[in-house]
Amino acid sequence: MEQGQGYLERLLKWAAEIGISDSTCCGDSCLGHSLDVSYFPSAGGRGLGAARDLREGELLLKVPKSVLMTKESLLLKDEKLSLSVNDYAHHSLSPTQILAVCLLYEMGKGKISWWHPYLMNLPRSYDILATFGEFEKQALQVDDAIWAAEKATLKAEYEWKEANALMKQLKLKPQLLTFKAWLWASATISSRTLHIPWDAAGCLCPVGDLFNYSAPGEEPSRCESMEHTMHDLVNEDTSGMADVEQLVSDSRRLTDGGFEKDVDAYCFYAKKSYKKGEQVLLSYGTYTNLELLEHYGFLLNENPNDKVYIPLEPEIYSSCSWPKESLFIHQNGKPSFALLSTLRLWATPQNQRRSVGHLVYSGLQLSIQNEMFILRWISKKCTTILKNLSTSFEDDSLLLSAIDKIQNLDAPLELNNVSSTCRDEICAFKANVLQKGERSSMESKERWRLAVEWRLSYKKILVDCISYCDEIVSSLFHQNNSSQK
Repeated sequence: MEQGQGYLERLLKWAAEIGISDSTCCGDSCLGHSLDVSYFPSAGGRGLGAARDLREGELLLKVPKSVLMTKESLLLKDEKLSLSVNDYAHHSLSPTQILAVCLLYEMGKGKISWWHPYLMNLPRSYDILATFGEFEKQALQVDDAIWAAEKATLKAEYEWKEANALMKQLKLKPQLLTFKAWLWASATISSRTLHIPWDAAGCLCPVGDLFNYSAPGEEPSRCESMEHTMHDLVNEDTSGMADVEQLVSDSRRLTDGGFEKDVDAYCFYAKKSYKKGEQVLLSYGTYTNLELLEHYGFLLNENPNDKVYIPLEPEIYSSCSWPKESLFIHQNGKPSFALLSTLRLWATPQNQRRSVGHLVYSGLQLSIQNEMFILRWISKKCTTILKNLSTSFEDDSLLLSAIDKIQNLDAPLELNNVSSTCRDEICAFKANVLQKGERSSMESKERWRLAVEWRLSYKKILVDCISYCDEIVSSLFHQNNSSQK
């Protein structure tokens, strides 16, 4: 821990020296004015906190282009690397593959690398889907998730083999030529790069990649926030209008961050107002939990963008014009607008569909009987999916608690509360780890935990959907009975 703290201190000192700044009033080299690095155990671990009260839309951090680690900047600093990468034989490699090779090459330089203080602060391992072993993949239980993990590993392996000739030409150290090293480099790029307009691979951004993630949609609406702030600023005093104009200008920016050509730097802005000490978060896209796991190696307990797709018969898809990706169950258990519309039309006799189509696409119920039928159908589908999985929602909740208690593989565990299937899974985990010789490493445990967390969140959506559908059906049943009296 002390060594890690030392690396962090050197990173921040180096960052300030080369022009990374979190202030517009302290010159070109200032850190600690708006942000400080803190630990948030319940929200992502190490991250950036507010060093003072921050206002929505305010500039938080500016990282000069010269500091960004990109394929272009790496090639400019090393002639050998540039000549090898530009060799005609390697033109088939993607920008991301080339950046991964460049990152491994730079790591091989050790302390003589210009980016050494930054490289020493990168995680030594990641938990993206491509790093999942066979045990962790199967622990996901759901076929779509298992297939996503398998595809991610196969893709990583294929790209590694493609880039092997270039890495050998650069004479990388043996440990940097391995598939494990390639997974580390590609995971670094997948989970930490930021978008830049001139390179599809993106850039690695010192200090800027310390922000943790917040899902879009968690904050109050921007209009509501703007209205309150403008009222506070003006309050019948025209002297506040300059601040209002600045705030409106700030609100037009991408509030999370982006590369700004006029200042030749990557700039980050507050997506909402923060009190001193709060963790400052970035939203870098709308992702389901499976997508977060695939690209970033984590998931959210409450992810408003999560969803579950239930299998639908071909005739259901053909009865509507909605795209398949819009037919899902929301994270709160409610069927999507498109799914309800599709099922309402499908449950209507074919010779009547044309006459009620406009009502369906307006989101209207067709009849109490139609609504009860489709909600019961959804509830039954969700129940069937849950029954076909090897553990229940309750089993997984208890299993997560048991996983947290595994500190030593040889230590006995109290397993009275978990099902026999879960006990078998715990024994299989221990056998799997011992077989791999990972007694001193609990990386596999963390990936297993993530797999169980993911399937638990998946099952919770289905359980909540069943409750929602059954509740609405009960209400409609009583409503129908009352109308018939």
